[in-house]
Amino acid sequence: MSEPITVTTVAEGVARLAWVPGHTIDEVRREVAAALLDHARVETLVDPEDQGAQRTATWAGLHREGVMRGVTVDGAPVDRIVYARLVTDAPVNEPGGFRALLNSFLPRKRAISQLLVRDAEGRVLMCRLTYKADWDLPGGVVEVGESPRLAVGREVEEELGLALDVGGLLLTDWLPPWGGWDDAVCLVFDGGVHGTDVLDRVVKQEREIRDVAFLTLEEVRERAADFTARRVEAALSGGGYTESGRS
Repeated sequence: MSEPITVTTVAEGVARLAWVPGHTIDEVRREVAAALLDHARVETLVDPEDQGAQRTATWAGLHREGVMRGVTVDGAPVDRIVYARLVTDAPVNEPGGFRALLNSFLPRKRAISQLLVRDAEGRVLMCRLTYKADWDLPGGVVEVGESPRLAVGREVEEELGLALDVGGLLLTDWLPPWGGWDDAVCLVFDGGVHGTDVLDRVVKQEREIRDVAFLTLEEVRERAADFTARRVEAALSGGGYTESGRS
């Protein structure tokens, strides 16, 4: 017979479950429900290598909340995935509750929105950033729940003080994991053609922007990272879909 599922109160209103392999999802689900009668929160810490325990925690109704790094187990620091259920969570058998459960563990991908602004000579508006040596298109990370199109307009206004019309999507560029970053999708929108006097209206956010200029494609290749230069060239060429700027 498997060892019993343990339920330990670890803080006021917080119970922590632990179980060994062999317990069914229904058994864990019943213990979660029972613990929620006396606690506002029930949680469990799961080994990232233990796929079975992750499935059990999920289908027992526990939401994946993230990874707790460096937890001491048997005297050694290890990582543990935190799963939890609150007494206020919607029942899993209701559509909203089931969607919330799925939303807690399904993959999420970072989105970046950038704006391609050109002058009459076909040069591209580029920014020299404070936090890296390379030049890049204006734009930034899309916030949670924010439209990518609205995000790029917000970022350009925050960083450059420019309220520019955002046109259609020119390019979707997938960025592989790199330098400590997870993968991401970069969306390049059409910022239209503007006179060079637009630079006179720039109010740089000093914390992020060192310089702004219209650059030729050759200058972009010289000053930007290779994948950024490829992305700019792809957007100018009609866009579509690329991976790290490559078709």
